[in-house]
This record gives sequence, structure tokens and C-alpha cells, in this order.
Amino acid sequence: MSDIEQASSAASGDAVVSSSDLAKRLVVGQPKRAVDKYFRALVKLQGSDLHMKVGQPPIVRIHGTLKPLDRPPIDLQEMCDLLFPMLNDRTRKIFDETGGADFAYIVNVDGEDWRFRVNMLQQLGRVGLVARRVNNFVPDFEGLYLPAIMESLCHFDQGMILLAGVTGSGKSTTIASMLNYINRHYVKHILTLEDPIEFVFKDEKSLINQREIGMDVVDFSIGMKHAVREDPDVILVGEMRDEETFMTAIHAAETGHLVFGTIHASTAPSTIGRILDLFPEDMHSAIRSAIAMNMKAIIAQKLLPSIKDGVGRVPTCEVMLFNPTVKKLVLEEQDHKLGDAIKIGSEEGMQDFTMSLKDLVDRELIDRPTAFQVAPNRDALKMALKGINVSQPGIL
Repeated sequence: MSDIEQASSAASGDAVVSSSDLAKRLVVGQPKRAVDKYFRALVKLQGSDLHMKVGQPPIVRIHGTLKPLDRPPIDLQEMCDLLFPMLNDRTRKIFDETGGADFAYIVNVDGEDWRFRVNMLQQLGRVGLVARRVNNFVPDFEGLYLPAIMESLCHFDQGMILLAGVTGSGKSTTIASMLNYINRHYVKHILTLEDPIEFVFKDEKSLINQREIGMDVVDFSIGMKHAVREDPDVILVGEMRDEETFMTAIHAAETGHLVFGTIHASTAPSTIGRILDLFPEDMHSAIRSAIAMNMKAIIAQKLLPSIKDGVGRVPTCEVMLFNPTVKKLVLEEQDHKLGDAIKIGSEEGMQDFTMSLKDLVDRELIDRPTAFQVAPNRDALKMALKGINVSQPGIL
């Protein structure tokens, strides 16, 4: 028996929670547990993430900086006592079989239920946790300081829109704001497949059904097969993590749905290669054709610390719209020219990271050192801040 198994046996008395109980928690909250005090501390400190590791005190991320809470380090037995009661039958089985489990968790703080996206993990044979706080409201575009073009993307009737970025770059929040815009302005059926559910929407003009993987449907593949028979207008498929997910999503876009998804990629142009990596090489030509025909936009995003009072972090966004030039470059496998196409397409609403960083500095949302620290091309940013246009029309 491993260290975790030995220690968790003492914590397993109230660890088993049925799926029906978990579903009820989404509405009425859940039983108080000893670990909840650290989630409450995260909320009250206005932090974004909670980290729990054996041998360390709980650590919270506040405006991008990790800060330990004022308490002694947590030993293995206490960690198991704190964490294993959070698991239900399904997530405990997943954790035991894979060494990690993702799930949603709800904690009441001063009479208000707060949702968290939790990853419980095993490292060096010891259990740990990382939790992301999810805002109780879906912010609008103005509150997120997103480019104006984002609103225009919500008016498409069909096609695919991808948000690219690393974990913690705000992709889910941006998509939630876009879905809520559609919810407020259109009479549509919005269907989400999430692992786990983060933002809980309230029906306004639209009808919204949210399905959580593992609780409402077995996996993404089955969820997407069901989706096309559930009369959706808009579908959120979560992360593009494998060939089957992408193929099902692109098929939904081809058949008249507006599909939103996320993908781990650092820039909008590099997302094309990231998608192709999901497929064998003999399929790349067909996938390029499907992307060119159905993709409406790829937005790459990073979060940066803000200097504006009351604003923790703001996104810098690279926006690539699939105009005729971009489609042609994708079909002709000239991905290295996509960055230039973005610069030339600025009048259509496209922007690269350099243009975005300049805008954030000009609006006094970030400082210059931050902009230069993350700039993909410091010389280009320096010229842009001086008012020199570095785009080169005609090079395509």
C-alpha cells in the first residue's frame, strides 16, 4: 500500500459522495470541509489560484504572484485528511487510476457560493491540489479589456472560433463573455461540453444547456455525438485535445453550427501547426482545407499584470481573422507568412501581440517594462510605441 493509500484510509470515512449528491451541490452548495477555509482565504484575498503541496503551507496566486498563507507546512497525513473528502466515487476512481482528477468544487463564502476548477494530483507519491477560482459572474467585453473585434465575432451563425494560450491565460473567461453576449442578444440554443463546468450561465434570450464530462456525459466524444442531435445553434467543446474532438467539432461547424473551443498554442499562426500535430501527416492537406473553409478566427491570449487601479490582470491578444489572404496561406502551407497577414489586416480588426501591447501601454493598462518583457519582438514594439508602423504591405 502506497503512502497516499495508507494516509487516505483515515480520511475516507466521508469521502464517498454519489453523483446525485454532487448534482445537488451545483444548486444548494456542499457540506463544509476542513479544506474549505483555504478556499475562503483565496476568495477574500482576491486570488486566482490555490496551491497545496505536502511540506509547504497553502500558497495563493494574487495578481500573478505566489504568496504563502500564514500557517505551518502541511504534512502527508493532514493533506490526505484535507483533500480526499473532496472526491466522489467517479473522481476517486479517476485519481486512483491516472494519478490525477479534474472536478468542480463549490464553497460558500459569506453566504455566496463560489466555484473552483480543481485539479487533484499526485507528485513524488504524495497528493496535492491546484484550484482556479471562477468568477461568480460572467464579465462583459468592457470589463475584460478585450479588442473590439471580439464582439463582432459573436455575430457569426456558423463556423469555428478558437482561443489559444497556455493554462491560466484567461481563455475560458473570454469564451464565457462571448457566449454570454450571444445569450443576451440572440434567441439561440447554446450547448456546452465542459470538464469541469466553470461559469454557470443564466438563460436570458437564449436557452443554455451545460453538460459536465463525467457527471452528465461519459466523455467529449459521446457528448459531441449527442450534441448534433440536440438542436444546438452554438456549441462550446472545451479543449481541442485530440484528433476525434477536433474532427467532431469541425464537422459541427460544417453542418451549420457556431463552435467555440480552446487549444494550447502560443500564437495565432502557430495554432495551425498545433492542430495539424493532432493528425497523421497524410491527413494534413484535408485538415488544412477544413480549417480554411470553416475557421472564422483564432485568438491567442496572455494575461499581464495591470497598473490600472482595481484591475488585477489584462489580456494581450493576437487576433487572426480568416479573410481570403489567411485562407490562401493556410491552404498553400505558407504558415510563416501568417504573421505578416495579421499586420496587413489591421483595418479589418486583426492585431498581433506587438499591436496589442502598444494599445495596452497607450491606454495605461500595463507599464512599458511589462510590455517589453513579453514582447515577441522588442525592436518592433519600440518602434510601434514611437508611432512607427512596422507593417510591410505587399510582402505577401
